[in-house]
Amino acid sequence: MPAEVGPRFAHAVAWAAELHADQRRKGRDIPALAHLLDVAALVLDDGGTEAEAIAGLLHDAIEDAHVKPKKIRKRFGRKVARIVQGCTETLDGELPTGKSHAARDASTWHRRKEESLGHLRDADTPTPVLRVKAADAVANARSIVADLRRYGPETWQRFHAGAVDQLWYYRSLTIVLAERHPGRLSDELRATVREMEQLARWWFDVGDPQPGA
Repeated sequence: MPAEVGPRFAHAVAWAAELHADQRRKGRDIPALAHLLDVAALVLDDGGTEAEAIAGLLHDAIEDAHVKPKKIRKRFGRKVARIVQGCTETLDGELPTGKSHAARDASTWHRRKEESLGHLRDADTPTPVLRVKAADAVANARSIVADLRRYGPETWQRFHAGAVDQLWYYRSLTIVLAERHPGRLSDELRATVREMEQLARWWFDVGDPQPGA
């Protein structure tokens, strides 16, 4: 039975638009909200609930808009807040709003991704978090593939890590999510990452555009 979305979802769209009003996709003049709407749509398409779709809209709120989990909980309830928190990258176990002062840039990129993958592998990570993370991965992978087709290898230069590391991460996501959340989203991620690899393959003959990044 399809999920019913109503005023709470509309309120989440409005709040996400407010929180991310001045933010754009990396290296692109596209509002960040476009990505959030894409993730929410993928969550619903995967059979997700309204709460999971709202979490999809807000999955970057802690990391990119510095919203505290308790503020999300106050507006949308404990379930949504827990999903958003579960989808937020940690560094040494700390959320971006925590006490950790370590940089969240290229110097910590690999550590953050390892922690994220470890969280997805954890048997205690619930399905709603896996669904939203899978939707986020599909949306991001599709965006990279579209940009690789249009702009070529310069696409990688807008990220904290280059082609080799990005492909490692997306391959790892594909493997983990195929096991932990098999189905429509993980299948789409596998196909998209395969195309990403094909588009990027020729670059490895001349080297990563961001060596050592």
